[in-house]
Amino acid sequence: MYMKKIILTFPDNSTLEAESEITPVTLLSRFGNGRKVLAVRVNNEICSLYSQINISAHIEPVYDNTPEGAEIYRRSLCFVLAAAAHNIFPGARLLVGHSLGYGYYYTIDGRTVEEKDITQLKQEMQRIIAADEVISAEFISYQEACTLFEQLGLTETRKQLNYRCPGRIRVNQVENFSDLYFEPLVCSTGQLSVFDLMPYHEGFLLRFPRHAEPEKLSEFQDQPKLFEIYKRYKDWGKRLNVTSAASLNELIHDRKVNDFINITETLQQNCMADIARQIHDRGTARVVLIAGPSSSGKTTTSKKLALQLEAIGYRPKVISLDSYYVGREMTPKDENGNYDYECLEALNVEMLNENLVDLFNGKTIKLPSYDFHKGVSYFKGDTMSLGPNDILVMEGIHGLNDKLTPLVPADKKFKIYLSALTQLNLDDHNRIATSDNRLVRRIVRDAQFRGKSAADTIAMWANVQKGERLHIFPFQNNADAMLNTALDYEIPVLKVYADPLLRCVTPMQREYGEASRLLSFLNNFSTIPATAVPVQSIIREFIGGSAFHY
Repeated sequence: MYMKKIILTFPDNSTLEAESEITPVTLLSRFGNGRKVLAVRVNNEICSLYSQINISAHIEPVYDNTPEGAEIYRRSLCFVLAAAAHNIFPGARLLVGHSLGYGYYYTIDGRTVEEKDITQLKQEMQRIIAADEVISAEFISYQEACTLFEQLGLTETRKQLNYRCPGRIRVNQVENFSDLYFEPLVCSTGQLSVFDLMPYHEGFLLRFPRHAEPEKLSEFQDQPKLFEIYKRYKDWGKRLNVTSAASLNELIHDRKVNDFINITETLQQNCMADIARQIHDRGTARVVLIAGPSSSGKTTTSKKLALQLEAIGYRPKVISLDSYYVGREMTPKDENGNYDYECLEALNVEMLNENLVDLFNGKTIKLPSYDFHKGVSYFKGDTMSLGPNDILVMEGIHGLNDKLTPLVPADKKFKIYLSALTQLNLDDHNRIATSDNRLVRRIVRDAQFRGKSAADTIAMWANVQKGERLHIFPFQNNADAMLNTALDYEIPVLKVYADPLLRCVTPMQREYGEASRLLSFLNNFSTIPATAVPVQSIIREFIGGSAFHY
């Protein structure tokens, strides 16, 4: 039988012609730069080294010191941990949680993890890694998958097959253990030597290296306030028996999701009311500073919190930090020569502090404005003063950094950190990254209101995350209060908008791999129509139809 020739093109523009399909692991000599190759890009889609290439394609290595390589490394470590737990604690349910300081938080259902348990798990992981076992992937039938996950006690993974029913399912295997992962893993366990397990609360952390330094673990930085928020929501999810995509799909299928939507919105509203009471109890607070990463819902939160403050006797007034940009000519540039509007120096901190001090001293100030088209600061005659019951609300990425407001006494500031921290998992061992939740929000909002394609948003996301690491995350523990802005029903709503946008990213675009990954992620959820979303919900900031004016 005639077989069409396959032509592979490499980053140095060299080519390879083949008569039949090729396995990427045989091409490693083409990528020799001293770094570990954990996967390959095949026409911009990230694939395992053991996948089969049977079409002409551009081939690129995915190295261990890249963000994509780090994700593969972490996911593969999770698989080895699951295998070790299966061997050491047969029948026990290992449950993955959220990320914390370059680590994932794990628990074992129904028991407190002890030091000796962690030691056993770590030793078993080290044994599997030292043996350099092959991590294989194979397709099995739907019926075989149902039986397999029942035998392994993967309750949520099995339940998901009631709502996601492909004819064949790809599972990964190492030694005698199999599990389901939606993205590529490394080809053998010997590549996963850098890790640690450390006790944390009722469970433990699986620690892994940063992508910039894959050969070592960084110093652990605890985030106790964020963990408490996560634990509160996780306990809430357990009480409602909604802890996974499968549980949520079950509610949608049984037409019971509207009650869950109302409960979820009410919980978030109660959390905002609680923060408003904390501000009131402070007594001396005159300015509320709200900060959070991109698409965490800062704008809607500031508006909803203002309503809560009004309900207890305040008259909130909003100062927009965007009005205090210094102007394009004075704005610093980043290492690529682009204007860095996210650095603190892009704001006129001196004017802002003078204005705040004058306001607190009973004076009337002239509010600046900023022309983003011309890149200049100007005054158009707006003024502001504060009455006895007035309180300022300011939202922006530098809100938790005291260098933004050095002239304002600490007792006059109340700082709030926002995080879109869903307590849902996809299943027993596949977590939902907070950044994925926010990226899907951003893709939908950018398309709805800014005319951007999904590829445009994905292309700039790395720079957004870099700004968050520099200007937001280091200050989150400075917050007086934290608010979780994720709503556990939102991904099925966002899927309706995001899915067609992501499908328009072509294999010729660099962003295709990330678009494919997000589509695979969204494929785990049934859909909820936008008509089910309340008009004051944070989700409306991204899909439109909000009762608030933006």
